[in-house]
Amino acid sequence: MIEGGAIQGTGAQEAIERLRAALRDGKDWPTALVETMALWTQPQEEILGQRYDYFIGGEAFDWIALAARLSFEVDDLIPRDELEEMLFTGRFPKPFSDDDFEELLGGDKFRGHLNFFYGVEVETALMQTVESEIEKRHYANGRRYGVDNTDEAHFRIYRSAHADLLDDFRTANGLEDSDSMSLTELKEFTYYLFKRRLRVSDKAKIASDTRKGLQLLDKASMAPIDLTALAYQASAPG
Repeated sequence: MIEGGAIQGTGAQEAIERLRAALRDGKDWPTALVETMALWTQPQEEILGQRYDYFIGGEAFDWIALAARLSFEVDDLIPRDELEEMLFTGRFPKPFSDDDFEELLGGDKFRGHLNFFYGVEVETALMQTVESEIEKRHYANGRRYGVDNTDEAHFRIYRSAHADLLDDFRTANGLEDSDSMSLTELKEFTYYLFKRRLRVSDKAKIASDTRKGLQLLDKASMAPIDLTALAYQASAPG
């Protein structure tokens, strides 16, 4: 549990107190947690020297990050195995359903959740898939040793080298050049790449690339294949 002095702002404090009270009153923890996330208003915080950014790019809602932050405050009231499963897989224990999640979270935050899912999770899976395709092609052509395929993968997806894309991203966001990247910055950069892909690719390639990312997530049992994602991509922000 985070010490009380580390909580930033009365809004956060009030939300946490309501969450704790709901759990002590016997409300099931998934419902109480999602209701609290629906009421949450702070887009970012700094706690114990660590920055928490819940809205990547101002529009992609990283609900797992917020759930992790809230759970630190009430981990004594939530079954640890269920909590760890949710934080690792993004899935709540039954009978809490995806429909319950969408209804309790509310329209604005649920759309933000979709932005994050497609803009960060699917985009990451797409990059892994394309790098794997390139590696397999190199292997088939007789190259048996490990090669960094990062630039080739970025050219195929975003029409530019990784270093140039990273420079553009940091310049646009007023960030200093660095040899390292925090997890939050990595998510922000990935979302930046997602929006660039929507700008530089035609609809057929957007659909094809999105399907690749979804298929990898499906293999990992992280997400069902849902062709409505392709329609979403065509109308995504930016």
